[in-house]
Amino acid sequence: MPPREHHPKILLFHKPYGVLTKFTDEENRPTLADYIHEDKIYAAGRLDMDSEGLLLLTDWGKLSYRLTDPDYAHPRVYWVQVDGAPDESALQRLRDGVELRDGLTRPIQAEIISPPDIEDRPVPIRYRANIPTTWLRLTLTEGKNRQVRRMTAHVGHPTLRIIRYAIGIITLDGLKAGEYRRATATEEDYLKDFMYRRPPK
Repeated sequence: MPPREHHPKILLFHKPYGVLTKFTDEENRPTLADYIHEDKIYAAGRLDMDSEGLLLLTDWGKLSYRLTDPDYAHPRVYWVQVDGAPDESALQRLRDGVELRDGLTRPIQAEIISPPDIEDRPVPIRYRANIPTTWLRLTLTEGKNRQVRRMTAHVGHPTLRIIRYAIGIITLDGLKAGEYRRATATEEDYLKDFMYRRPPK
């Protein structure tokens, strides 16, 4: 593990819809290489092709493993547009955890929010005039495969659009889709402290 004075390269990228979380693709679909021109840097975690939002990239090999290790309960915040209007019962089911095919999810934070001030998606969401949509803010501490989509579908409100807004204290603020920047000293220190932290019991 690098000493605390070590300065790893850490980038914050706002991944657009339809971009793969890798640098090459045999089918010539959009990848990180279309946006990021840095050597020896890799995604720390992933976002599905049809998901958007904050992605960390780094040359620090162990950071990706630590950020995705559920033992460390690292919080990740998502803005999620869902079909319909979830009532308090549906929100509480999400908060308590739902039983998926790969097990019970951990409890999460879930609340209804106003539509965030974000750019339209290049591929519009499904629109039905007689059915409303609702934006939720969900905070998870684990990362089962397509977990958010499966959880909202489980309570009767399929996900239409999902944007990862934050990883810990690091947020998308100031980044438009397709843009990236270096982590600030504060963000870098936060990640270094996280790397030295013991997992919660």
